[in-house]
Amino acid sequence: MATATKRATVYLDPELHKALRLKAAETSRSVSDLVNDAIREALAEDAEDISAFEERVREPLISYDQMVKRLKKDGRI
Repeated sequence: MATATKRATVYLDPELHKALRLKAAETSRSVSDLVNDAIREALAEDAEDISAFEERVREPLISYDQMVKRLKKDGRI
């Protein structure tokens, strides 16, 4: 099954572009493959974060000040 592809113009920092081209050459992969994999990985991490947030949505909120005080009381800081 062939995957439909879309073309986009992406502007990269020159040093990042150089590193990406070098990695593509050394791994015998295309720049597009490397970019697609990096985007998939980032989106998968986002999906995990969203799931974790949804699992904890009913937990009570604690302020930063309260957390620092708790850590100090417990001897962790």
